[in-house]
Amino acid sequence: MSHGPGPMGRRPSRRRGPGGPMGQMMKGEKASDFKGTMVKLIKYLGRYKIVILIAIFIAAASTAANIFGPKILGRATTTLFDGLIETVRGTGEIDFDAIKRFIFITLALYIGSGIFSYIQGWIMARVSTNIAYRFRRDISLKINKMKLKYYDKTTHGEILSRITNDVDTINQTLSQSISQIITSAVTVVGVLVMMFTISWMMTLVALAIIPISGIVVAFIVKKSQKHYNQQQEYLGHVNSHVEEMYGGHVVMKAFNGEEKSQEQFEEYNNILHKSAWKSQFFSGLMMPIMNFVGNLGYVGIAIMGGWLAIQDVIGVGDIQAFIQYVRSFTGPIAQLANVSNVLQQTAAAAERVFEFIEEPEEVAETTEPVKLKEVKGLVEFRNVNFGYDPEKIIIHNFSAVAQPGQKIAIVGPTGAGKTTMVKLLMRFYDVNEGAILVDGTNIYDFTRLDLRNMFGMVLQDAWLFNGTILENIRYGRPDATDPEVVAAAEAAHVDQFVHTLAGGYHMELNEEVTNVSEGQKQLLTIARAVLADPPILILDEATSSVDTRTEILIQRAMDELMKNRTSFVIAHRLSTIRNADLILVMDEGDIVEQGTHKELLAKCGFYAELHNSQFEVTEETPEFLEIQACD
Repeated sequence: MSHGPGPMGRRPSRRRGPGGPMGQMMKGEKASDFKGTMVKLIKYLGRYKIVILIAIFIAAASTAANIFGPKILGRATTTLFDGLIETVRGTGEIDFDAIKRFIFITLALYIGSGIFSYIQGWIMARVSTNIAYRFRRDISLKINKMKLKYYDKTTHGEILSRITNDVDTINQTLSQSISQIITSAVTVVGVLVMMFTISWMMTLVALAIIPISGIVVAFIVKKSQKHYNQQQEYLGHVNSHVEEMYGGHVVMKAFNGEEKSQEQFEEYNNILHKSAWKSQFFSGLMMPIMNFVGNLGYVGIAIMGGWLAIQDVIGVGDIQAFIQYVRSFTGPIAQLANVSNVLQQTAAAAERVFEFIEEPEEVAETTEPVKLKEVKGLVEFRNVNFGYDPEKIIIHNFSAVAQPGQKIAIVGPTGAGKTTMVKLLMRFYDVNEGAILVDGTNIYDFTRLDLRNMFGMVLQDAWLFNGTILENIRYGRPDATDPEVVAAAEAAHVDQFVHTLAGGYHMELNEEVTNVSEGQKQLLTIARAVLADPPILILDEATSSVDTRTEILIQRAMDELMKNRTSFVIAHRLSTIRNADLILVMDEGDIVEQGTHKELLAKCGFYAELHNSQFEVTEETPEFLEIQACD
């Protein structure tokens, strides 16, 4: 068969936001339903909850080991200091065994912390990549189940963004941010406890830093968030513009649109540049300011610690340990301050992914499908009404019958609804009212697979993918042998030009399929339909891109192919459908006339007007008498 999505296509570049993991935490839009989205995400993570809990426990253990390190090291420092004092006084000596024991305990704690951290990172990396894999798989499966009207209102770039950028954002949060949040939270609580065990007065001095830090962080986040949002918006505009101009660069050059295109790009790029540097500038201020505030805290702690040491309330090693704890305390606070932005960004990305996955799908398949042993090809449109928008019906009460083996031509001006009827027949869209029957059975009673296997389709826009000519033709029937593919190519007059190409049937079509002509592409899609050998054919302007000589050859091949098959031929060139068994003349969604070529000319109606507008009538014209009668 010649329809359906391709196995290959253009792969977009992976787009990442500015900065590293921490730099990306603050950017992004906000989710409209934060709570609901996070609940959905947690449910989606359900099968990994035990593994994630183990990773969280390991992260907590790693952090706890790090927290106890400074306390033990402080005891070693105190033992060394006291030993030195006693040595100077002559009342004792340094207890090196105790110091050695403290150092080994500290070393063991840090090594254990590193091992736990490695295991936790490995677990979360596996979980996050599995989740990303599941999301991409679910999106890919969903793409094939979506109603086609969704793609009518959504750009390709928007869909690609969900399967790349949004899934990457969730992946990054799971692999890095969750463990970072847990580590930061455990560090803050654990360090706070250890600080209180050393000195509650010094701890209060250290805690005085938090409100100041909070005010600084809130100010910077407020200033930078709007610039990050604008940055993401115009990053999308730039990518969309580049993709559009690249895809249509021939048309753009043909109409001298380079200057206008460049001006538009410069406008988007300038706004992106301004928002990017402003957002990076404000976020870059955070750590220097936080360090400054932290240093103020160190001054206060040093003064307080020195006074307490003189009063013999705490040891010198406790001061050292406390300063280490303070240094470990401010970093996690800054990270926790970003948690809101991290979760908002993740929720926004997850919301977009779930929104896509939860989009309405095609009407569910019947649970008791009909399977025809033999498809005869009787097709009936019975009082069909349809509109892409239910409020705007474009096909009105359409009724027609195609007998088995008949050639049915559908003609009419652009926008009359010709191609729409074919889309309804293939169930690319579902009718609003009425019914379409094949061999007396409503098409809803077939599975879509069985229904579409009845048809071979050649579209007006030739669709080919990045692969060899042999593979492209074989897409019509994947189990076809090479001789069968070649035979189909000969019937469609593809064989004639294939041997002039480098590599012949094994020549690979490039990604944009620009290494063959438009006419050759059309011939390849026709060969694909010939290979499919279906009981019903649909030809939508099948010869629109070939020259007159090739058109005659194709027409002969098509006439041979259409023997004993029901065929629907959509054509603007009326010369190609003179021998049709039935011509349906459509205008604004209605059948205004139907009959054979001669019968319709004799009516001197809409079809006769279409015919006369395409041909210069002379006495040699076969329909001269009929046309003269109309005059």
